[in-house]
Amino acid sequence: MKEQRYLQKTKILDFNHPTIEQLVLSRGWDGLSDYHKIGAAYHFVKDEIVFGYNESDDLMASQVLKEGYGQCNTKATLFMALLRRLNIECRFHGFTIDKPLQKGVIPAYILLLTPQKIIHSWVEVFYQGEWINLEGFIIDPELLSVIQAKHSEIKGCFSGYGVATKNLADPQVDWQGKNTYIQREGIHDDFGVYDSPDEFFQEKGTNLKGIRRLMYRFVVRHLINMNVKFKRAQFGFRSTTPTTTT
Repeated sequence: MKEQRYLQKTKILDFNHPTIEQLVLSRGWDGLSDYHKIGAAYHFVKDEIVFGYNESDDLMASQVLKEGYGQCNTKATLFMALLRRLNIECRFHGFTIDKPLQKGVIPAYILLLTPQKIIHSWVEVFYQGEWINLEGFIIDPELLSVIQAKHSEIKGCFSGYGVATKNLADPQVDWQGKNTYIQREGIHDDFGVYDSPDEFFQEKGTNLKGIRRLMYRFVVRHLINMNVKFKRAQFGFRSTTPTTTT
């Protein structure tokens, strides 16, 4: 029997929102097996929600879907909401990552001002009697291709541009019924598992507070997203870059 605490709607996991409901119905995901439900939600978030910085880590899933872009925590929120809408048990695993992992994607002059340890998360999904760690949805395929092309000489371990992996050339981020990772090698603190992102952010907070949070929302994240857009354009990718909003 499924545990309802891993299926509940929360303020952040607002999977009953009309836009999320419409997405699921339009894609026909309700008729899939559990394996393919997980895969459909996973690849939607990985492939169609591009990597970019939202105004806060604790946005509601429907807002992430509306914006069409996200980072580790906001893409995790949307993924969890889709899973729960599809009656797939999932939970939130909180961490911090070391900020050098963000070198390249965050301009150097901004990186100096960021915390040494940055709030991070991945999603654990219960499938065939075990919890599977899913983190590989963070970097969209286009941006991953940019990073691989820019560092084509590296075949093994790599850290930077929002990636920390043992195998940059082939990080194994597609859903195949097993763990996927893209930032795991940059993890510093492990805060353990939570029933929902709401519980985690209530306990640990978000990455920034006060004036820094305001500066990030209205200025800094736009500069970071412009940098990501520039990196994509360098390699001929232009169509799926995030357009930030306030």
